[in-house]
Amino acid sequence: MKKILLSLLVLSASLFATVTNENPSKQLVDSSIPIVDIRTPGEWKETGLLKRSIPIMLFDEKGNYDLKVFLDQLNKAVDTKKQFAIICRTGSRTKVLADFLSRKMNYDVINLTNGISYAKYIRLPIIPYK
Repeated sequence: MKKILLSLLVLSASLFATVTNENPSKQLVDSSIPIVDIRTPGEWKETGLLKRSIPIMLFDEKGNYDLKVFLDQLNKAVDTKKQFAIICRTGSRTKVLADFLSRKMNYDVINLTNGISYAKYIRLPIIPYK
């Protein structure tokens, strides 16, 4: 009986934590789903930010990161009990991060594949970073 209960608990937890992979889209930009941009300030200045996105750097210019600081900032900026999206330049960093956030933190994450590069290509609204 304990094994069945434990199995059901694990299964139910995995049902709530998901990663959805999708390209940036006008529908997402126009929705109320928060979009977190995990790139560096230099990248934000270079390309701008997708409209409505929240800049929270994960990796610095040297590839270093402080996961605790990132998670603290993320949890202050976004209701992580609800679905949110993450974006980087091409989707490489967010692929790894989305998997981690889903599996380890039990967050429901949209990984914006192809990143800001694709968003610019399809002419989604980009705003300057100040």
